[in-house]
Amino acid sequence: MAQFNPSANHLWERLTMTTKPTFAARAGHWSAHHRKAAIALWLVFVIGAVVAGQMAGLVKATQTMGVGESAKAEKTLDRGFPADSASETVIVQAPKGGSVADPKVRAAVTDVIARVSALPRVEHVKSPYAPGNAGQRSRDGRSALVTFDLAGDEKATQDAVEPVTAAVHRAARAHPGVFVGQFGEASANVALSDAFAKDFQKAEKLSLPITLLILLLAFGSLVAAGVPLLLGITAVMAALGLVNVLSHAIPMDESISSIILLIGLAVGVDYTLFYLRREREERRAGRSKLEAVERASATSGRAVLISGLTVMIAMAGMFLAGDRTFTSLGLGAILVVAVAVIGSLTFVPALLAALGDKVERGRIPFLGKRLARRQGHSRFWEAVVNTSLRRPLVSAGLATALLVVLAIPAFSMHTALTGTDDFPRSLEVMRVYDRMQDAFPGGQIPAVVAIAAKDVRTPQMRRAIAELDRRAQATGRFEPPADVTISRSGTVAQVNLPMQGDGTDAVSSRALADLRDKLIPETIGKVDGAKAYVTGQAAGTKDFNDLMTSRAPYVFAFVLTLAFLLLLVTFRSIVIPIKAIALNLLSVGAAYGVLSWIFVDGHLSGLLGFEPNGAIVSWLPMFLFVILFGLSMDYHVFILSRVREAVDRGKRTEDAVREGILSTASTVTSAAFVMVAVFAIFATLSAIDFKEMGVGLAVAILIDATIVRAVLLPAVMKLLGERNWYLPSWLEWLPRFSWEGGSEQAPAEPTREPAPAPRR
Repeated sequence: MAQFNPSANHLWERLTMTTKPTFAARAGHWSAHHRKAAIALWLVFVIGAVVAGQMAGLVKATQTMGVGESAKAEKTLDRGFPADSASETVIVQAPKGGSVADPKVRAAVTDVIARVSALPRVEHVKSPYAPGNAGQRSRDGRSALVTFDLAGDEKATQDAVEPVTAAVHRAARAHPGVFVGQFGEASANVALSDAFAKDFQKAEKLSLPITLLILLLAFGSLVAAGVPLLLGITAVMAALGLVNVLSHAIPMDESISSIILLIGLAVGVDYTLFYLRREREERRAGRSKLEAVERASATSGRAVLISGLTVMIAMAGMFLAGDRTFTSLGLGAILVVAVAVIGSLTFVPALLAALGDKVERGRIPFLGKRLARRQGHSRFWEAVVNTSLRRPLVSAGLATALLVVLAIPAFSMHTALTGTDDFPRSLEVMRVYDRMQDAFPGGQIPAVVAIAAKDVRTPQMRRAIAELDRRAQATGRFEPPADVTISRSGTVAQVNLPMQGDGTDAVSSRALADLRDKLIPETIGKVDGAKAYVTGQAAGTKDFNDLMTSRAPYVFAFVLTLAFLLLLVTFRSIVIPIKAIALNLLSVGAAYGVLSWIFVDGHLSGLLGFEPNGAIVSWLPMFLFVILFGLSMDYHVFILSRVREAVDRGKRTEDAVREGILSTASTVTSAAFVMVAVFAIFATLSAIDFKEMGVGLAVAILIDATIVRAVLLPAVMKLLGERNWYLPSWLEWLPRFSWEGGSEQAPAEPTREPAPAPRR
C-alpha cells in the first residue's frame, strides 16, 4: 500500500480526492484504466480522419471577391466576363539609349509573337506595332508590350502557361541584346504558388526538429520529449483530414494547412506539457503511477479543458469578421484546438499510464539525470518572482510602463491589403513586373471600373467612358491609356485606369476618392440606368479596412465577454477575469506596437529580409487579437489553477501566488519557447504576410510568458491580496469547484495502485 503521511496537508489531499471527479478527471481515470482501448481509439480516430481527408480532398475557396463596393464590382465583372481566360504580357525592352524602333527590338517582338501564337490556348495576341496599339509602347520609347490571353479556367490556364513561359525564355536567349520577360495572371500565380509552397515545406520541416530539441532540453529524455510532440502531430494530422471533409460544405482558404500546423503544434505541445509536468511532479511526491495520472487529469486536465474552451471562444470571434477567409481560418483553428483537447483528456493520460517511469528513458547524458533529480524551482524565475512580490508596486509600475511604451507605435499603425510590391523580388516574375511598372506606371495595378447597363455600347455610354478617361488624366493621378473591354452580351464594360502610387499608399487613396466621389458620378452616373463600381488594389484595401473597422468592436466584445464569463464561473471571482483581460490586452497592445515599429516604420528590415511598405496587412490585427488572446489564456489559466489549489489548501494569497508561479515556471517557459520557435519560423518565409504573422505571434508570446506572467501577474495579485477572490453576493449562486479533485459534491473512493519500490 502507498505510504500514508498523517500531516494536515496530506489529510486534506486525501479528503479532496474523495470528492466527485470532474469531466477531465473522469476522462483521465477511464483512459488510465483502459489505456490500450484509449490509445487504440485515438489512433483509429486519427487514421480515419486522415484517410477520409485524403479521399475527400481539400476544396479551396475561390479568390476573394472583396467586400463593400469592391465586391459589387467583382460580381458585375464575373457576370459579364466569366473566368474563361487569363491575360499575359511580355515586355521587350531595348538597352539604355535604345528604342522600340530598333531592328533588334522589332526582331525580338516578332519572335515572341511567333513563338507564343503557335502554342495551345493562346489567343488575342496583340503587337505593339499594330495600328491602334500605341499604348503598348512606353512614353520614353524604350519598351514595348506583347499582350495575349490564355483560354480556359484557372487550372487550364496555369497548365498552359508553363510552355508559354518556356517559349518566352527561349526568345530571351535568342536575343541577348534585348530584355524579354513575362508577367501575367497565370504566370504570376504559378510562380508565387511554387515559392509559397516551398516556404511552407521549409516551415513544416523546421518546426518539428526545433520543437523536439526544445522539449529534449526541457525534459532531458527522448521519450518524455516525444510525448508532447506525438500529440501535436496527431492532432494536426486529424484536423487536416477533418478540414478536408468540412471544406466540401465550407470551402477553405488556401493557407488553412499552415494555420492548423501553427496552432495545432503549439496547443498540442502546451497541453501535454501541462499534463506531463504535473504527472512527473506527483510521481516524485511518492504517488503511484495511476494516482499520478489521475491527479494530473483532475488538475492539469481541467486547466487544459478550460484553456481549450477559452481558445475556441476567442477563435469563434473570427466568425463575426464578415469575411469568408476569417470564417474558414476560424473553423480550422477551432477544429485543431478541439482535437488537441480531446487527445489531452484521453490519449495523453492513457499513454502516460502505459509508459509509467519508462517516460524517463532515452535520457541525455548529464542533462537527463540533472533534470530528473531537480526538485526545486528555477533560481532565475525564483529571483524574478520574489522581487515582484517583495516590491509589487514598483514591479507592476515598471512592467506596465514598459508594455505601454512598446504599444505606442501601434497608434500610428496603418493597414493595407497585400500588394504586388510585397511579393519577394527573388522571383523572376516580380522583377519583370517592376520593369513593366517603371515603363508603364500604374498599368499593372489599375483602378478597375465595372459598368453595368442594358447596353454599354450606346453612343452616350461611349462618350461617358471617354469623358471619364479624360477627366481622370486631368487630375494628374491617373496615367494613360485607359483600357476598355466590352462583354459579349454588351451589358458590362470593364475600364482599367492606370493609377499613380502603389495601390496602398496615400497617392492611390486620393486617386480612388476622386474616382468614386467625383469622376464617376459626373460621367457614368449621368447615363440613365447605368451603375458603376470600382475595384482593384486601392479599392480593395479601403473596403476591407472599412469592414475591419466596423466589425472590430463586435469581435472584441464577443471574445472579451465570453472569456470573462468563462473565467468568472471557473474561478468564482469577478476580479480574476477583469485582471486576465487587462493583462492580455496589454500584451496584445505591446505586440501590435512592436509589429508596427518593425513593419510600418521599417526597423530590422534588413535582418528579416523585407522591404517596408508602410502598412500591416489588413487581416492581421484582428487575426492576431483572437489568436493571441486565446493562446495567452493557456498560461493564465494554468498558472491560476495552481494558485487556486494553494488558496484552497488554506495558504495566503501571496504564498499561493509564489507557489503557483514557481511550480509552473519551467512548464510555461518550455511551452513559450516552443511557441516562439515555431512562430519565428514563419518570420523567415518570403511572403510578408507570414513574416508579420510570425513576428507578431512570437513577440506576443515572449512578452506574455515573461513580463506579464513572471512580473506583472504576481505583483498585481500581491497588491490585490484577498480581493483577487472577490465575488459579489448576488453571484454566490455560481457553482463551487475544487482544483484538486472536482466540484464539492458527493464523495467517491479514489483508485490507488501500490507505489513502486524505491530504486537501488
